[in-house]
Amino acid sequence: MFLGTILKRKEPHIYVANWFYLAFIVTIAMLHLVNNAAIPLSLYSPHSVILWSGVQDAMIQWWYGHNAVGFFLTAGFLAIMYYFVPKRAERPVYSYRLSIIHFWALIFLYIWAGPHHLHFTALPDWAQTLGMTFSIMLWMPSWGGMINGLMTLSGAWDKLRTDPVIRFLFTSVAFYGMSTFEGPLMSVKEVNSLSHYTDWTIGHVHSGALGWVGFVSFGALYCLVPWLYRRKELYSMRLVEWHFWIASIGIVLYMVSMWFAGITQGLLWRAYDNLGFLEYSFIETVAQLHPYYLVRALGGLLFVVGSLIMAYNLWMTARLGVAEQRDRRMQPPASLQPAE
Repeated sequence: MFLGTILKRKEPHIYVANWFYLAFIVTIAMLHLVNNAAIPLSLYSPHSVILWSGVQDAMIQWWYGHNAVGFFLTAGFLAIMYYFVPKRAERPVYSYRLSIIHFWALIFLYIWAGPHHLHFTALPDWAQTLGMTFSIMLWMPSWGGMINGLMTLSGAWDKLRTDPVIRFLFTSVAFYGMSTFEGPLMSVKEVNSLSHYTDWTIGHVHSGALGWVGFVSFGALYCLVPWLYRRKELYSMRLVEWHFWIASIGIVLYMVSMWFAGITQGLLWRAYDNLGFLEYSFIETVAQLHPYYLVRALGGLLFVVGSLIMAYNLWMTARLGVAEQRDRRMQPPASLQPAE
């Protein structure tokens, strides 16, 4: 249906948000088909043999896993950014040309970055290095998109002070830039030797999931619900302010605690005594992380509380919108005045 809508369009140019949605839809389908490829035992047999095995299976799994993040949680939500940031700011996108460069560079580079999840494994060293190289190259298109999103507010910076919905969208783009800096950094082998398998990865993933995906989704919902129910504004902008600050504090607590936990884990796991044995047992490393996990739980709780505040705000907005539309339908039609 999406492809058919684009094919039947009357507008000659395809807005960049639709490019990102198209990449998200097509690539996720392709990833699913390749990742689950199997050969039937016979024409009539319900059983089949999985096509991939061993290190090839690991490579395909991370080709799938990394690109599922890239084309669903990045491309799909960049489409949201490219629509709602200009719409809410009432400004044109900063650079349409930059958005097209952002799209094609991101799509080409992201698809090859998966092997950086398999550093120091049985995967051939050249494949690991290739994944690391493409991951580092991703800095350029990712930050190009971030700059395009932030600079769309040129001439409307005052809205950050007066409109908390814009603040959600702006902060989400900032988190996108931070996450897409941290990801390539963690793909470098020297950094990855410390960060891999630790909670640093958890902190990185959640800064993207909560800060980028979460905040841009919240901003989009705050825009959409009043439009859907034909209201000029939300039920309470004060509640949007509360949501923003509570969720922001929650994300920072979650992210920073996992950074400290991950670096602590990495250092403890590589500590050896004079005889060359591990200095700390696994359970000792877990005990060291207890305070960080408490802070992480508090951060996650604050984020959930903010989401509940949003749910109440949107529910009240929809409820008032339905009531107003019902009242309009029940009003008697205005009496006609005779012409003079």
